[in-house]
Amino acid sequence: MRCLAVSAAAVALATAAGAALAQGQVYRCPGNHFTNALTPKEAESRGCRPVEGGNVTVVQSRAPNAGASAPAKAPAAAAPRPADSKVSPGVQQERDNEARRILEAELRKEEEQLAALKKEYNNGEPERRGDERNYQKYLDRVSELKAGIARKESDIAAIKRELAKLPPPSN
Repeated sequence: MRCLAVSAAAVALATAAGAALAQGQVYRCPGNHFTNALTPKEAESRGCRPVEGGNVTVVQSRAPNAGASAPAKAPAAAAPRPADSKVSPGVQQERDNEARRILEAELRKEEEQLAALKKEYNNGEPERRGDERNYQKYLDRVSELKAGIARKESDIAAIKRELAKLPPPSN
């Protein structure tokens, strides 16, 4: 049933694309708006230029209704802030200090985990466990440990880069 819905959607999209291509010249208007619903005179008067070369598909979408079926408005935190609502330096410094504390705690945790992995790895010769009678299981564990060490080292480097981006701590 799901395959049928997917293939029906693909057919509808291909039909819409074919219809869009059959309607004529595609124009690129100011504001990076593409349309094929203009006559050459309308396009020229609006400052639109014809798109040449390559295949262009224009699929028209309906504008959302302003009625009850419209999606809920985005939360205020996602809206752009006016220029006069900047964060005060004291508040920003608190945020930076908190970010630094979090990153330093994360760095310590990652370094401890790296030390434990290196200890278990034992320079490429970890102790064999009882469940590793098959030598391939042992080799798989050794390669997983090696990959884990590389991943932890990469994580530590990333945390250190993030710490370097923060302003110096204030007391």
